[in-house]
Amino acid sequence: MARAWIKPALVVTAVLVLTACAAGANDLAGTAAAGRDAPVGFWFGLWHGFICPVTFVVSLFTESVGIYEAHNNGGWYDLGFLLGASAIFGGGVGSTRR
Repeated sequence: MARAWIKPALVVTAVLVLTACAAGANDLAGTAAAGRDAPVGFWFGLWHGFICPVTFVVSLFTESVGIYEAHNNGGWYDLGFLLGASAIFGGGVGSTRR
């Protein structure tokens, strides 16, 4: 009976950890950045996914560089970014066997 609290405590901890990692809303999505007429879409997302390793290193030393474009058109940009990043990091090919 003394260990009856362990499982509920693990469930509560897991729920808190998972909710802490949940993505928040992007208030700038769908808005144009300064100097641009429209938010960026799929092709820019793909490009940003390709260059994200280099951009991440630059963002460590520069405040004005981010690895993700805040002024995007939503799902299409996200899909492009995901495909670009997965292509650079090997996608599913690295886990296959001969």
